Amino acid sequence: MNNDNKTYDLSQRLISDIQATTDTGIEMGVLENGIPYLSQRGLVKMIGVPRTTFQAFSDNWHSNKNKHSGIIISKLLKDKGHIEENLFIPINTNGKSTYAYTEPVCMALLEYYAFETDKPKQEAINSFRVLSRAGFRKFVYSYTGYSPEQNNLDSWRHFHDRVDMTTNNVPIGYFSVFIEIAQMIVPMIRSGVIITDKVVPDISVGLAWAKYWNTNNMGNDRIKYEHNYPEYYRQSLSNPQEAWAYPDNKLSQFRQWFRDEYIESKFPKYLLMQAKKGSIDSDTATKLLGAVQQPRIENRTNFDKSLKQAIVHNPKD
Repeated sequence: MNNDNKTYDLSQRLISDIQATTDTGIEMGVLENGIPYLSQRGLVKMIGVPRTTFQAFSDNWHSNKNKHSGIIISKLLKDKGHIEENLFIPINTNGKSTYAYTEPVCMALLEYYAFETDKPKQEAINSFRVLSRAGFRKFVYSYTGYSPEQNNLDSWRHFHDRVDMTTNNVPIGYFSVFIEIAQMIVPMIRSGVIITDKVVPDISVGLAWAKYWNTNNMGNDRIKYEHNYPEYYRQSLSNPQEAWAYPDNKLSQFRQWFRDEYIESKFPKYLLMQAKKGSIDSDTATKLLGAVQQPRIENRTNFDKSLKQAIVHNPKD
């Protein structure tokens, strides 16, 4: 695919966990973060336009969006909550690169080709009606057999298995960062964030706390302990691993730092990074910040602005 668009770092593609194809050849799937999509081949079948024509239009969206058709589609995209610069997300499916078109993009394009273009496509009209009745997410989940409930259970399993493996390994008189940040991880899972071996928030907290510890010369009384990941984690290949355990007499200081500094300033940055990677969507990120962070209008306003900028993939992504 020829794409002169430089807004994606193609080395950081998302992975499609589940794919399916209907009897009529419509390809679809679900990303590892639970977001449903249609492949480019699947979308053009639903729209009723030649793939080569659509591919050229999609690849050159940055210039096409300023044309008559692009202006109409841009408004439809905005109405459906799509604020990213590209129409697609580059992903890997079974080791092959492809483009994923998420719900707002698919529905906006279907609406355009069904009702807004000078020559409406019957395929687009039929598809728009089907997806409007069934719901895009339910349509894709039904064909792929994807279960959000199962993925939520898997997130709890990831969390509980690590708790079980960590609790008994922390020396008496010391605390671990992972156990202490349950107040952040539990709301993440409840908000629908899929916790896997690719979303490990305690690493972010651990690195930040270790830096704070060293910068403030908090002493030499922390010790290493043996930390293991569950066997189904990629990180388990290097088990056992050394992790820092901190003395209990510093626990109150850690909790104050975690509440006042990490949650208030560093956690929003962590969410922005996850949103840019596609691990969570903007709605989940915003809800999650509200669930974990103390309600502060200034922080929330700044976060919302940054979130919109973050998920519009810029050249740094």
